Amino acid sequence: GRLFMTKGQKEAKICEVITRFEAEYMGRGPKRINAKIMDDVIFVRQWGFLTLAEESLAETNDGTELIKKVRSRLFEKVNIRFRNAINEVIDSNIISIHSDVSTITGEKIIVVTFDENIEEKFFGN
Repeated sequence: GRLFMTKGQKEAKICEVITRFEAEYMGRGPKRINAKIMDDVIFVRQWGFLTLAEESLAETNDGTELIKKVRSRLFEKVNIRFRNAINEVIDSNIISIHSDVSTITGEKIIVVTFDENIEEKFFGN
């Protein structure tokens, strides 16, 4: 492939590797995904990633809590694999990865922070 990717191409590639990661390690990929690179952060939003079983579980309060707990525990377990997936696209040091799911909207947010401004590094001003 080409050596240089535009910011939009990098963001699309990030969506691609995260979708693959979600499918392989979390049970299914999202129906929709969006990634934005800003300064030293990548913001990822996903929709429609809950399984049918989780969706019916989400109809109760304790079910919602359970899904959140299980999802975050699973995500912690495969954290190193997630880091590697991101580093396939962005070759910079990851400081932290934050993740949260809303069982109400079926939305998942992942925030990845780096130790340098990756937007400037890869795309200039």
